[in-house]
Amino acid sequence: MQTATLPIIRQLPALPAKQAGATLIVGLVLLLVLTVVGVSGMNTATMEINMAANTQFQQDAFQMTEDAVDIVLGTRDYTTEANRIVDWLGDPDYDRRAVTTYRMNTDVPDAAYSADEVEAFHFDVTSVGRGPRNATSMHTQSFYVVGRAL
Repeated sequence: MQTATLPIIRQLPALPAKQAGATLIVGLVLLLVLTVVGVSGMNTATMEINMAANTQFQQDAFQMTEDAVDIVLGTRDYTTEANRIVDWLGDPDYDRRAVTTYRMNTDVPDAAYSADEVEAFHFDVTSVGRGPRNATSMHTQSFYVVGRAL
């Protein structure tokens, strides 16, 4: 006895022909959310890079200011007669300038010297340093030099 067999595909129940497209919509929404997160992360990273660069440029300006003060002290380029200037280098990004001003002289309170022999000559150095992106720093340092009375 021979029985007729139908192919397996024909034995399964038929699938509904309608699909609503919900998977496509969910996928597109997730893709949009990931895009917004990615763009936000890039903006945050760019801002942090700019902040780090600005901090570095401010530090460069401060170092240029200190350099000008060191030049004045190292070369002993100061006098009681007139203001002395360590002028700009002319570099638009890294530059410095210092002005040394004589303030006064005072007696040195030391038993080894008489008040008429030695005095302390007081000076101020006002220095300005520049770095990239208009970073500036200003520093005033006072010092004195002990020398023979005038």
